[in-house]
Amino acid sequence: MEVTKDSVFKNEVRLTDMTANPGGLGLLAFGMTTIILNMHNAGIFALGSVVFAMGLFYGGLAQIIAGLMEWKKNNTFGMTAFISYGIFWISLVFLILMPGWGWGPALTGEALVCFLGIWGMFTLGMFLITFRMAKAMQVVFGLLVLLFLLLIVGNALGNTTILVIAGIEGVICGLSAVYTGFGQIMNEVWNETVVRLG
Repeated sequence: MEVTKDSVFKNEVRLTDMTANPGGLGLLAFGMTTIILNMHNAGIFALGSVVFAMGLFYGGLAQIIAGLMEWKKNNTFGMTAFISYGIFWISLVFLILMPGWGWGPALTGEALVCFLGIWGMFTLGMFLITFRMAKAMQVVFGLLVLLFLLLIVGNALGNTTILVIAGIEGVICGLSAVYTGFGQIMNEVWNETVVRLG
């Protein structure tokens, strides 16, 4: 808290935000979880506990924490993105696991396409907002829009080739988020532009 001679007379108190930037955490949590899921989509390994654990805890819980920290930073975009995608990951894991627990019927192809479609619409809206942000954020959200489009088309058509392409593109999308997250952290720690985010 900063109190100046002038502020005492004007009844003003200026607060200086000394909290950490949560952007790196949120982007790394999103990016690394996206890479893991899409390695499965690309056919590298079967869907299982590694995806579920990452989805619940790093992609889910860590992003929600980052979003709450962005709220404290007065960053509406960061808060909305991180909390929303954190809930996306948790929801996706539960959609897959709930039928096995007897909590509802198995997820149909049509329901999955609708789920992906609504998240694709959300992502498109967020992508359009990034045109007032760094180029790196535009790349992350642009690739994410493309990923949702490929997943929607691949699942709607039942086309495994498109889904494998989506997996490869998803790994690239996740890597772009990891690059941006590490870039934010490195630039802050080094106190100079080491990683260009544009």
